[in-house]
Amino acid sequence: MNNCFIILAAGESKRFKSKTPKPYYLYKGKPLFIHSINKAKESKKFNKIVLVINKKHKKFLKNIKLKKIKIINGGKNRAESSFNALRSIKNDKISKVFIHDAARPNFSLKLISNLLNGLKKYKCSIPVIKTNNSVKFKDKGKLKNIDRDKIYLTQTPQAFDYKALFQLQKKNISSVTDDANLFIEANKKVKFTNGEIDNYKITLKSDVVEKKNLKYGIGFDVHRLVHKRKLYLGGIIIPSPLGTLGHSDGDPVLHAIIDSIMGACKMGDIGEKFSNKNKKYKNIRSTVLLKNVINQIKLNNYSINNIDINIITQTPKISKHKNKMIQKISKLCEISTNQINIKGKTTERLGVIGKEKAIACEVITSVIKYV
Repeated sequence: MNNCFIILAAGESKRFKSKTPKPYYLYKGKPLFIHSINKAKESKKFNKIVLVINKKHKKFLKNIKLKKIKIINGGKNRAESSFNALRSIKNDKISKVFIHDAARPNFSLKLISNLLNGLKKYKCSIPVIKTNNSVKFKDKGKLKNIDRDKIYLTQTPQAFDYKALFQLQKKNISSVTDDANLFIEANKKVKFTNGEIDNYKITLKSDVVEKKNLKYGIGFDVHRLVHKRKLYLGGIIIPSPLGTLGHSDGDPVLHAIIDSIMGACKMGDIGEKFSNKNKKYKNIRSTVLLKNVINQIKLNNYSINNIDINIITQTPKISKHKNKMIQKISKLCEISTNQINIKGKTTERLGVIGKEKAIACEVITSVIKYV
């Protein structure tokens, strides 16, 4: 296997009308283009992934961690961006290449397999769907009907024999709207594979915004500080002579996050789901509990939009550990670090917290329900 998956994300996003360019706009809790990267990786059909970006948008990649992804600049139009990507892998002995628009995040693994199967006998394999709408075209000021049974709407990803596509691109770097046009114009055989209704293209901001429903949840937890216990806060171990007492690892930050997520998603509370009367949760890491909750909300089409955290403690000082906690929570919740805020608070030495006998945490989380 020596296949490459190319993601085109170099457009101007003018129709999207957002300060954040479309490929970097959050969709189901992640930047739009990340969904295509994750799907390509999940398929295990590609040993190389190339992301083509607009050089004006590089600052939007600054806080996004991309592992084993080749990033290159696009051209003046889609055709040039596609050719730049093909040229960038010229010496990698690529056999098959997929070219995909970042604006289509909802394609399936089955579609990838079907397109690859199409390349067994053809050098171009593309997904198409038929339209249920009546189709007309304007000719000399008059509208004329077109037989919709003869109309095919093409989608991406599109699959190609690398050498065949590269040769056609070299001869004809034009403003074609998709790479399959090169094969059609050259009278080459093309394999048409059934596309997917859900594999629609996100063009306008309303394609994303109108499909979400914002919910909020509040979480609170407090744990006593005792000797001979480790201090877990926000999923990390913090050096301390005192640790939190609890049935699990006693992490008040993750417990409050779990409660806030469950509240926003109407899932009850942490005590109902992970009872302290159940022996299997004895000394369990709260990271495991949080991952369990995240997996459940994903199945119900929820994703986290924002988490705001107050850690209330006299000691330790939260400022020294804040960034590490944010990184950990970001990974557990599968969201960007930009979606998490942590504030350290004290009680001015008042009460049990002020006397360094307990640590508390309160959290507000907003989630998006996708319909």
